[in-house]
Amino acid sequence: MAKDRSQDSDVAFIEALAKLLHEHDLTELEVDRRFGPDDTLGVRVARRAEMGAGATAPVAAVAPPAAAPAAPAQPAPATTEIDPAQMDGAVTSPMVGTAYLQAEPGSAPFVRIGDAVEEGQTLLIVEAMKTMNHIPAPRAGRVSRILIDDGAPVEFGAPLMILE
Repeated sequence: MAKDRSQDSDVAFIEALAKLLHEHDLTELEVDRRFGPDDTLGVRVARRAEMGAGATAPVAAVAPPAAAPAAPAQPAPATTEIDPAQMDGAVTSPMVGTAYLQAEPGSAPFVRIGDAVEEGQTLLIVEAMKTMNHIPAPRAGRVSRILIDDGAPVEFGAPLMILE
């Protein structure tokens, strides 16, 4: 840190960022200040995750002064993970709504992992606009994966289950 820049001014700068975060209802703010070739200040101010009664608090993190500019970011390595919606046997949501794995709370689920199912058998329900829509098995098979939790919101085309 350069001698002509005081720590008090850095603290004031961070406090001003936290105030902006709160006033504009932002979740995160990141700034890199350069005062010269060998003097920088990196600051990231973010809100914490929801706490108990819904209160949030701003948090400030100060990066150590950098002696030289950071190296350019490397591209992320390619992943070999397959999108479940593209898998053979994927059962996808035909609508936006809330998925339920059982007919009513406390009852047995329609299917479990490992269950054999017949074509047309109800796998789950997607509630949309207060209408319970039974989602049938598109073919006979065995449930190999259940990709959603009971009561989870789902989007159109979202993978729900995998049948083998």
